Amino acid sequence: MQELVKPNLKGKVSDLEWQLRVDLAACYRLLALHGWDDLIYTHISVRIPDTEHVLINAFGLTFEEITASNLVKIDLEGNKIDPEFPFEINPAGYTIHSAIHEVRHDDICALHVHTNETIAIASLKQGLQPLSQYAAFALASMSYHDYEGLAVNQDEKLRLQQDLGDKNFMLLRNHGALTMGRTIGDAFMHMYDLIRACQVQLHIQSTGQEPIYVPQSVIDGIKAQANVVHTGLTGGQKAWPAMLRRVHKIDPSFAE
Repeated sequence: MQELVKPNLKGKVSDLEWQLRVDLAACYRLLALHGWDDLIYTHISVRIPDTEHVLINAFGLTFEEITASNLVKIDLEGNKIDPEFPFEINPAGYTIHSAIHEVRHDDICALHVHTNETIAIASLKQGLQPLSQYAAFALASMSYHDYEGLAVNQDEKLRLQQDLGDKNFMLLRNHGALTMGRTIGDAFMHMYDLIRACQVQLHIQSTGQEPIYVPQSVIDGIKAQANVVHTGLTGGQKAWPAMLRRVHKIDPSFAE
């Protein structure tokens, strides 16, 4: 068995970059904990504010192996900032993330998954339906992108950008899901809501009974209601410290 290289970047990058590395590594661990990982084939990326640099996972590592120090720092074209860094990225997977980070400057985090539930709902013509509170959150900022095969075609980037627009939730037809966030915690909570919405919809549809739909007026006002619940903070800001404590308790090595 090949021994895993363990770089140590603590104290060698800015305080801001190190905190983003710790949060991003925690997010990878949370995806594994929730069963949202797909072997080594999905991605979470974060753009370091006021730079053109992005942090993303090393291709070939499981999400349980991701640490703050082994995240790869790249430019928007996918080139490693440090050519000597011992890990590479998945260039096919980065097509989606590079497209998004080129145009979404305030939303620094992009989270992409291939869960069964998101693929199933994304592959239905009607897509996500207003059948739950979780769906209401997602439908308040929902977009769709048609499947074009593996994301290796640079021409697809423009269509991804246009389809996403200013939305924070995207269902990728026949493929999976994407969420955006101004923080890593926001992107994580958006994905939590979207996956739960897809799970609930599948459960409801499996009953064969006529469902009750959430009114459009509720969907239109759900963000304002959420602001009351979170006292002006986003769901990610409120829940993220608790998620960090959870990961620390299970395995604190992510922060190395």
